[in-house]
Order: sequence, then C-alpha cells, then structure tokens
Amino acid sequence: MNGVIETIVRTFSDRGSEAYGIECVTQLEHALQSAQLAMNECAGDALVAAALLHDIGHILDTEELPKDCDANLDDRHEERAYDWLVGIFGREVADPVRLHVPAKRYLCTVEPEYEKALTPTSHKSYLDQGGPMTEAELAQFRAEPNCEAAVRLRRWDDAAKVAGKATPHIEAFVPQLWAVLEDA
Repeated sequence: MNGVIETIVRTFSDRGSEAYGIECVTQLEHALQSAQLAMNECAGDALVAAALLHDIGHILDTEELPKDCDANLDDRHEERAYDWLVGIFGREVADPVRLHVPAKRYLCTVEPEYEKALTPTSHKSYLDQGGPMTEAELAQFRAEPNCEAAVRLRRWDDAAKVAGKATPHIEAFVPQLWAVLEDA
C-alpha cells in the first residue's frame, strides 16, 4: 500500500471512532456512508475519494469537534483537508472537499427547503460558516470548475448520518484512492 493511503487508513483507524460532533455517527461511519452513497450513484473515482475524505480535516489535527452547538462550529476543516489533499490527489478530489462547506451555503440560499432539512448541528455550522450567500458569493461559487461535484458531495454528506448503517470497510475504497493517486 502507498504511504499516503496508509496514512489515510491509519488516520481513520486512530481517530475515526471519535464522535462526528453531536451527530449520531462517528467520523469513520460518516466518511464510509458518504463514500458508499457516491458509489451508489456511480460517481467517478475522484468523487468517491472526495466523499470519503471530505471531513478528514476534522481529524488531521489533534483538536476534537465541539460536543455541543453552543461553540463556534466553523473549524475550517475543509481548508485543512484541501491543503493536504491537493498536492496528493489533485484538484478533482481536493476542490469538492474545499467547496463542500460553500455548497451547503449555496444550497441553503437557492433551495429554501434544503435549509429546513439540515440536522441541528449542520444548521448551526451553516450559520457559523456565513449563512446565506450574497449574490457575489453565489456567482463566485457557480464559477468554480468543480461546483457541481461539490453540490453532489454536499448532498451525500447530509445523508451520511445514519446510526448503525452497514457500510464496507475503509479498505474497500482503497482502489478508488489508488486510481486518483495515479491520475494526479
């Protein structure tokens, strides 16, 4: 196994059992559910990898997520993940990861029903991350080359919070990681 892929698997092994904020899943369960949803929709290898890795910024550093919604939930995890991923997997993986937070803001702005469906934690982080987008922010988001991939990833992210849902082990997604690593 490649050193980067070993690092990813080890990071999830070491820190994946941590709570995903105050959601009913762990970091690893959330990552695996997101990746499985991407696979179910026949997403390409890069988007499956992005789905698996979109929140790795939460567990790359030593700080745990807040345990309640009173804290500021904008930890800029998408930027930490992007900075780490872009040099390894390229922008096709890293951009949707970087954009999954703005994608939530985008969807809440253009689809009023979307905001109502967010979990309490996701809604609080949406507000902490800036709330509704301005017209300029909407235009900037739409101009991003991977904005549509980020919107797809965002929808999987929101759906990947099911307690006890069966998923493949992380090793099942190693072929997708290898494929995008070789393409980068």
